[in-house]
Amino acid sequence: MLRPVAGTIKENGRNPDHRVDQRPERHYGRHIPHGVSFRLHSVIRMRSLLSPLRVVFLLPLSFVACTPATPAPKAASGAASPAAGPVVPTDELHWLRDSAEYRAITIQTYRVALEAAAQASAGRPAGSWAIAVDADETIIDNSTYEVELQRQGLVHTDAAWKAWVKRGERVAVPGAAAFLTGVQKLGGRVAVVTNTVQSLCPDVAANLRALSLPYDLLVCRAENGEDRKESRWKSIADGTARPDLGPAEILVWVGDNIQDFPDQSQALRSQPESAFGDFGVRFFALPNPIYGTWEKNPPR
Repeated sequence: MLRPVAGTIKENGRNPDHRVDQRPERHYGRHIPHGVSFRLHSVIRMRSLLSPLRVVFLLPLSFVACTPATPAPKAASGAASPAAGPVVPTDELHWLRDSAEYRAITIQTYRVALEAAAQASAGRPAGSWAIAVDADETIIDNSTYEVELQRQGLVHTDAAWKAWVKRGERVAVPGAAAFLTGVQKLGGRVAVVTNTVQSLCPDVAANLRALSLPYDLLVCRAENGEDRKESRWKSIADGTARPDLGPAEILVWVGDNIQDFPDQSQALRSQPESAFGDFGVRFFALPNPIYGTWEKNPPR
């Protein structure tokens, strides 16, 4: 929405736009989720500010005491210190991993998307049309990667991300398998278009196979290629993505970032509802509160 991660919590040179790195569609300027950094720094700063205040507040009390205070008994030698509690994930990550609402949203979105594909493809020859899906946080879930980072107090790096992808431990997003299988039964092709770089494409393919997520084309990003996907969608439509399959018109798109849809950007957020006419018809968006191009939008 990590690779050999090293270091402690820091911004890690974050670019709020799209940075081109080794990870799939998330080279949108990944860093430790805002909540973690903010909360940790807030706690540290509050402790530093409160320390002198304790001294100022307690000093006068020593002069008004009637009798000398009895020193508190010292802890027995070797007494155990209070155990540090488990690291609590950010609210966003907790919601994505543990809420019934997230599962309901992804399942219902995929159900409606399949109905839209069936309606749009009616009367078309099998193999002449396709649907395009993003990979990360659309059909495969990387939240375990986020959990591991937060528990270790680490941030995303290209090396950590590469190591995570190669582990092949990502799980399927709820509803994704039924959607992809349903599209193929209707006679459509499944095109997975991801911003994962080409060198990691075999690892993505292996993970999809392990999850029994069917697809016909897996189109990754060139090592130094742009993160916009229009040219790759065009290669599917004109048949150059996989010449052995021939051309296929894309009828439905599913993604977790606004740029997973043709000619869309964060500028859409300021447009009237009428500008969202394709959403729910041929564009289907899934929630990703962890990372994305939305991060650079100024808060309201």
